[in-house]
Amino acid sequence: MKKFLGIGFWEFIARSILRNRIIILLGITVITVLLAIQWKNIRFTQTEANLIPADDKVNVDYNSFLKVFGEEGNLVVVATKDPKLFTPKVFAEWNNLMNSLQKDKEVSLIISVDNLKKLTKNDSTQSFGLKQLVDHKKIQDPKYLAEIKNELYNKLPFYEGLLYNKRTGAVRSAIYLDKKIINTKARKEYILKTFIPKIETFKKSTGLDVKVSGMPYIRTLNAKTIIDEIGLFIAAALSITSLIFFFFFRSVRSTLTSLFIVIIGVMWSFGILGLLGYEITVLTALVPTLVIVIGIPNCIFLLNKYHQEYKQHGNKAKALQRVITKTGTATLMTNLTTALGFATFIATNNVLLTEFGVVTTINIIAIYVLCILILPIFLSYTSAPTTRHLGHLDRGSLTSFMAWVVRTVKYNKVAVYGVSVLLLVFGIIGIYEIKISGSIIEDMPKKTDFFDDIRFFEKEFDGVMPLEIMIDTKHRKGVMKPSVIKKMEKLEETISEIPELSKPVSVVNLVKYSKQAYYNGNPDYYELPTSQEQAFILSYSKNATKNSKDNLMKSYVDSTGRFARITTFIKDENGEKMEAVEARIREKINILFPKDRFEVVVTGKASVFQKGTKYLLDNLLSSLLMAFGLTALLVAIMFRSLKMVLVSIIPNLLPLLMTAGLMGFLGIPLKPSTILVFGIAFGMSVDDTLRFLAQYRLELARNNWKIKKSVFATFDDAGISMFYTSIVLFFGFSVFMLSSFGGTVALGGLVSLTLFFGMLSNLVLLPSLVLSLNKKLASQQELPEPIIDILEHSDAEVDAVERK
Repeated sequence: MKKFLGIGFWEFIARSILRNRIIILLGITVITVLLAIQWKNIRFTQTEANLIPADDKVNVDYNSFLKVFGEEGNLVVVATKDPKLFTPKVFAEWNNLMNSLQKDKEVSLIISVDNLKKLTKNDSTQSFGLKQLVDHKKIQDPKYLAEIKNELYNKLPFYEGLLYNKRTGAVRSAIYLDKKIINTKARKEYILKTFIPKIETFKKSTGLDVKVSGMPYIRTLNAKTIIDEIGLFIAAALSITSLIFFFFFRSVRSTLTSLFIVIIGVMWSFGILGLLGYEITVLTALVPTLVIVIGIPNCIFLLNKYHQEYKQHGNKAKALQRVITKTGTATLMTNLTTALGFATFIATNNVLLTEFGVVTTINIIAIYVLCILILPIFLSYTSAPTTRHLGHLDRGSLTSFMAWVVRTVKYNKVAVYGVSVLLLVFGIIGIYEIKISGSIIEDMPKKTDFFDDIRFFEKEFDGVMPLEIMIDTKHRKGVMKPSVIKKMEKLEETISEIPELSKPVSVVNLVKYSKQAYYNGNPDYYELPTSQEQAFILSYSKNATKNSKDNLMKSYVDSTGRFARITTFIKDENGEKMEAVEARIREKINILFPKDRFEVVVTGKASVFQKGTKYLLDNLLSSLLMAFGLTALLVAIMFRSLKMVLVSIIPNLLPLLMTAGLMGFLGIPLKPSTILVFGIAFGMSVDDTLRFLAQYRLELARNNWKIKKSVFATFDDAGISMFYTSIVLFFGFSVFMLSSFGGTVALGGLVSLTLFFGMLSNLVLLPSLVLSLNKKLASQQELPEPIIDILEHSDAEVDAVERK
């Protein structure tokens, strides 16, 4: 490693870059063009994020349900509480809207008040038939519509909770999309270009307050918001980082060059996504912005080093050579540790996170290569820096801040440790207050109309997130056995007692409705048939289901009659209670459905997402520990000192605990977006640690192994770069707070906060620990040689190589 990353290696790299400038720029141009060609392969995800491995039992159960009953998330609901619905003009418009939607090839079925059918008894054929509730020839009569409304609310309990809320007067239509298009681009095209325009036209013509929701609708608008925000993030990141860059260096040319570098990096990031065939998801959409946020600090570090070198000796050629020669390994190591923080996501055994980890890791290395190639080449073509350009090195505010840091480390180490212990205790106490959220919609854009609509359906119809129960009777036509129907009713009674769940829907509802129809529609008979009634009422039901097109409950019993399905909806705000809700349901299931006779699966999108959050938490904690371990191993190899490993870990662990504590006290739950904070922040924060320690080792060699003198000399060189890069990272990640997604806002805010804590920790706590723990390393014998000359090289060493 010493030979490979030694001064001779970086001398060769520097010489190769500066002697082959045209070839390198042509090579970068060719690669950029080739990656730009891959943009045509970029696809936007059409499915929800599945956080659980495909072979996990949770996914196996969910897929077995989909195999029997097909895609569950194909329902779009349109609702209103406006009593004007049952007026002639508006009702006719509603009828026209539903008829228009039914004609769309993307729609398979619509159940609405205007086309509602009621079950009637036909004694001549001994069967039940379906009769239209509404006679469309009479809908211009207000009295007739009032009768229809009364019949719906008071005589058709079968549809209560499904199509209307009797208590509030809310009415909705259920629109079932073709299951084949749900996870395709066709679903997005239909919702955005056909469905929404029709709804908007209806709202304008009637003035009715219409609410729309359902998983296909939510997913489409959610994905559209993600796509719209990619451009916002890139523009905001470029703007804020370039302004900070210019403020630091007062050079338009250098600022434009840095922007040029990161823009190429952004182009590469999209090309890599297309090349790997990865979809743009809520996570991979962040990668281009991350490239900007990480690339600008690289440019700052290299340019700041160039200015320091030029200020020292006034030789532009020597300064350019030494930027690469003296800092090559240090910048490589810091970028590797950043990549390592993201690479830990690859080990989560989750496709979404694995792809994010792979793409981000590749792009971090790519932007590092672009910075170390393009920036020196650009500087070689421009004039030498002027006094104005070098003025930032002696800026009063910056030097005052660094002087405060030095005084604190020099005279107040006890206070530093005291504050650190208090912050540690604060973080640990706060951690115990953190809650885990399994909410699907919590991270969705809260300022959008469709989010308000979700809350409407949460309130009026007890949620839009389905929870499914599939019962395998293990016998053909076993579902329609009276004993099985009664068991299902008892299970539904338990579900109805759970306040977080909506009224369940299953074949039980149809059997109850059959008895009501048998007794000429009297709602008092909406109940299961008695043992005496079962034979003749069920015979009517069997004859009624021959017409599969009009079969009301065909989605709740499979074609063989072996599998039954109970659907309920959970209020997403109670997603955190999912585990307790499911445990109560399973307890009843175990009593009613013995495992030797039945196989019952509890699944659905709400259940899968909640379990996915828990799985993600377990895996990312393991990944974070892996990141700590790999970083410790890297430091151990570099410094060959257990104390230096301890010194490198503590300043980066404390900010993470601080952020976790704040999350607990502020009520920010652990969820997929906030879990990512810790791995990202650690990978970014440890960069400053390595920069400081690298410079510290160099200063030891310069100062005859005098620890105090070396520590304080380190601030003169590495301190400014650490401050600059941390400020850029802080504001760079803050751009994510412009998002309308709660999860992205939390990610940006928490990472920025953690990096700010990390900067202070690395500038104050880290040198204090070095002074306290390295007292015994005052002699050169105790400071192993191998890495001193590969992290950052002294002037004498560089001069020796340059003379050769």
